[in-house]
Amino acid sequence: MNLKEYPDSEMMMLDVADALASEINSHLLSDDERVSFCVPGGTTPGPIFDVLSAQSLDWDRVSVFLSDERWLPEDNPRSNTRLIRERLLTDKAAAAHLVPLYAPVETPEEAIESLSESLRPHLPITILLLGMGADMHTASLFPGADRLEDALSDSRAVLMPMRAPGAEEPRVTLTAPVLSAAVSTHIVITGDAKRAALERAQSLPVSEAPVRAVLNGATVHWAP
Repeated sequence: MNLKEYPDSEMMMLDVADALASEINSHLLSDDERVSFCVPGGTTPGPIFDVLSAQSLDWDRVSVFLSDERWLPEDNPRSNTRLIRERLLTDKAAAAHLVPLYAPVETPEEAIESLSESLRPHLPITILLLGMGADMHTASLFPGADRLEDALSDSRAVLMPMRAPGAEEPRVTLTAPVLSAAVSTHIVITGDAKRAALERAQSLPVSEAPVRAVLNGATVHWAP
């Protein structure tokens, strides 16, 4: 794990956006026909997306998908897909290809196989951006979640339905093996509580601190 500290979150968001744009461009200029860019939901990455969306990249060769999604339709304000459509897949980045993590059926179990198959051609992830909660979860790998052990295992599963205490609705999440296989991983956190959680995570079992599954080789960006 490489920890980068910043004096404030605004500077961090700009720096991370620049780093991601540079990495995407570097892969596009190499022999990679396509680049897969996996992003988190929630409010934290919004400023990063705002900067990225205006970058002049070959976005039509970039496949974008979420690390996890709440099982909600896109018109729901809590939909992560809605967030990335509004903040990332706009301006120049509107040309990127969105790979969905939601289908209009009642439960994630009904769509998990078809959603997984649509993701497989875009793996391994080229560039992964993640957040982390104060409870040391990342994506929807929550401590105490019903399928956490399965999602942390070395199974061939790409996606896993997940229900967890405190989560208002069912979710789907990329599994730990898929996340940890990313070519490049960036984790963005803010505040003293999350910095303390990151320190604790390094001495806890992965079942208690799921973020540990993706820390090896990751760059963690932190601002107060």
